[in-house]
Formats: sequence, C-alpha cells, structure tokens
Amino acid sequence: MIPNPFGFSYSDDIDISEMEQSIARLKRPQGRIDVVLDTDTFNEVDDQFALAYLLQSEDRLNLKAIYAAPFDNHHSNGPKDGMERSYEEIFRVLAMLKKSQYEECTYKGAEQFLDSEETPAVSAAAEHLCSLAMEYTKEDPLYVIAIAACTNIASALLMKPEIKDRIFVVWLGGLSLDWHDNFSFNAKQDVAARVLLGSGVPLVLLPGRGVVDHFSTTGPELEYWLRGKNEFCDYIIDKTRHEAEIVSGETCWSRPISDVTAVAWLLDTSFMLDRLEPSPIMEYDHHYAKDKRRHFIRYVYSINRDRLMKDLFDKLASI
Repeated sequence: MIPNPFGFSYSDDIDISEMEQSIARLKRPQGRIDVVLDTDTFNEVDDQFALAYLLQSEDRLNLKAIYAAPFDNHHSNGPKDGMERSYEEIFRVLAMLKKSQYEECTYKGAEQFLDSEETPAVSAAAEHLCSLAMEYTKEDPLYVIAIAACTNIASALLMKPEIKDRIFVVWLGGLSLDWHDNFSFNAKQDVAARVLLGSGVPLVLLPGRGVVDHFSTTGPELEYWLRGKNEFCDYIIDKTRHEAEIVSGETCWSRPISDVTAVAWLLDTSFMLDRLEPSPIMEYDHHYAKDKRRHFIRYVYSINRDRLMKDLFDKLASI
C-alpha cells in the first residue's frame, strides 16, 4: 500500500467502493450553490471575463470569496508580484462592475509556488479556504472555481486534508489528454497540479490546448456585441485588443477567453460535454501518466462555443 496524506488508498487491488463514491460525488450541482474563485486576474484577459460572468450569474452562483493566485510571465516580476497585481486587478474589475461589496471577501494568495508536494504555501487565501470549507459537507460541498495555477487550492489541501470531502473543484489546467505534452501555463509553474489531481477531491478538469482554447473571440465580434454597453465592456475590449495586437504582435487575431468555461460548467449542461476519466498524473517532465486504478474525475472534451459566447455577451452587455 502506498501512503497518501489525503487518506485515499492506492493498492494492487482496485477498491470498488472508493471508485463508486468518486463517481457519485461528481454529479453536477442543482439550484443555487456557494462558490469561491481562485484567479490570476492580471495574467491576461480571460480571468476578467470569467469574474464578470460569474458575478452576472448570481441567480445560480453565490460568491463567497475571491482569491488572488500567483503567476509568473511577462506581466509580472515573479509569483509574488503576479499575485499582488492580480489582487489589485480584482478590485479594478469589481469597481467597474459596481460590485464593491465583494472587496471585503477578496484575499491575497501565495507569494511563491510550491516546490514540494508536502509543504504548502501558506497564505490568507489558503487559510480562508481551509476555514470556509469546514462549514460544508460531502453532500453539500463548497464549489471552488480555479482558473490559475492551483497553488492556493493545493496548499489548502495540504494544510487541512479533510477539506477534500467538503469541496468540489472545477479547475482549468493542463492540456488535452490527446495533446503531445502537458506544458500548460496553469500546470507547469509548480507541483500543485500533482497535489490536486492526487488528492481524491471531486474535480472537473477543463484542459487548455485542444479543448477550451476553442472558446475564442475576435476584435470585430467584441466591437459588435459589447462596445459602448458599459465601462467594463469597453475596458475589456481595449485590454483584449492590446494583448492580441501589442503583446502578441498579431493584426488578424482571435483570442481564447478560456477561463469563462470553468464558470460555465456550473451553469448549463448545454455549454459543454464531459466524461468520466481516471485522474491523470501530472509528471515532472510535463507529460501525463495514466493509472486506471485512480479515482475518477470529470474531463471536459468539447465546448459549445456559440451557445456559451451568446450567454456571456448577453450577461456582460447587461451590466
């Protein structure tokens, strides 16, 4: 028997009861649910779309907290700076959406990535998730919408392993199981994905390349549907165009706004297709390994781009 800090057993024999429980816990929620959002909001543009979409779906999603996640790319000087910039961007978006009441439940996340699968990156966000999750149950979990490196989520699971029975994670990370590697931005920055996928927590995996990157928009489409509707719409159009034309250097462009799909999975079964898969293993060389004895997750493999985009544009235009 291989020891596991989360109490999920792996042995030469498949534990059928554990398999059945992992499947039963992956049912899509009904009615209005409590959620938290973990986001690297300053990383690009799709996080802002996702946050606005979430807050325009309050009839179904009751937002309990927002966590700023670390990231490291050309928009930051390291994970701490990325987290701090994301934290500030959350407040800018909330102001434009006229949702300042959520400022008091916005928390700073990890200042560094995980360099160990045993040692958490302690932060206000991880501590809050640990505390909040204990108010929920296996039958009525807290839903965690994770659209960044899952450092904060993995850290909370390491800090308080029992919350795996009280939360349900929808994570946008990794690449398609059919992709030739797994060099995903949200998975490659640290070992948090290995912790999350090995924890046994109920999980929906939305992979980037080959699946959710199909959820993309263009400049003319944004101009037609959103220009002049409100302050946020004008802001996000200009920011998206800047990312595409200035940062990426493209003149004829489309831009994935993939993070929206993590919110959308909780809203409507017609937006995407998913299937049960044994939880993949994130290897250190940025490839997947497979073990069919692993607990099940839900794996999204197709997005109804047009239907979801219409819902997104309708909600953003009505801010």
